[in-house]
Amino acid sequence: MIDPRRLKVLRALADHGTVTAAAHALYLSPSAVSQQLAALETETGHTLLERRGRTVRLTAAGSVLARHAGEISAQLERAEADLAACSTGLVGEVAVAAFATAITEVVAPAVAALRQRAPQVQVRVKDAEGHTSARLLADGEVDIAIAVEHRDSLAPGTGRLLHAPLYEEPFDAVLPPGHRLAGAGEVDLKDLAEDPWITPWPGNPVHEAVLRACEQARFQPRVECLSDDFSAVCALVAVGAGVALVPRSALHGIRPALTPAVRPLRGPGPTRRVLTAVRSGSEGHPLLRLALAELRERAAALTPARPAFENTGRSPVRGY
Repeated sequence: MIDPRRLKVLRALADHGTVTAAAHALYLSPSAVSQQLAALETETGHTLLERRGRTVRLTAAGSVLARHAGEISAQLERAEADLAACSTGLVGEVAVAAFATAITEVVAPAVAALRQRAPQVQVRVKDAEGHTSARLLADGEVDIAIAVEHRDSLAPGTGRLLHAPLYEEPFDAVLPPGHRLAGAGEVDLKDLAEDPWITPWPGNPVHEAVLRACEQARFQPRVECLSDDFSAVCALVAVGAGVALVPRSALHGIRPALTPAVRPLRGPGPTRRVLTAVRSGSEGHPLLRLALAELRERAAALTPARPAFENTGRSPVRGY
């Protein structure tokens, strides 16, 4: 009989690549992980690992069993969800990983609503970008992940995570006070081709969305400042360091010192698509259904019809 707890250890090794990383994800010592894997080899009668010095890799049999481990994990999740559905009342804990703007605009209001609707439900929130939230979800650290649609977001393990759209929002042009286009009703992206730019760091989905939009407008932006914090981006724009494209909801509540001008883009522009994900098999859990319903309701309440700032300040800024 194969111990499913040891299958979880094998799955963690397949996900993380090393015994040390798998041990860290499972809150075990490396020696405990090695012992569990050795016991699993005894149980199955197959060599599951190839040991090369201090590193290991899965054999063909190990890879086959790791795939089954993912399917078994999903079935156990479904069993727990069915049992939970049999109980009356909503009592328990839900853990959510999301990026900062989604926490501010969607998750926090959902938590407040859940406290009123189901006070015995506890919600834990972790601030994490897409690739991190996916790993937290796959490792069982959280129950729901929220991330921007991206090739690396919520990706590990085909079929192991179930995705659903949460909301979609446009980008707005953020311009320094006194910029030549600060008074325009709409901005053509191509008209910003000669400006210095401020973007998030490469690897951030917004950075790639901005570069892709500029490429479609037939120019490559001259990026002079990098920050993943949209408050910092707006502060830099406000002092004339460059222009930026920022997802509309990220502008809510930002109070830059000089209040940059925020203008919608003319014509079709880039959008930020935000997804939720849960582990396959857990989607029927009543606590997750309740939390996801609240998240969707709060996301639907977002109103990206107008830019957050209306200032068209004309104070002179060098270079504009």
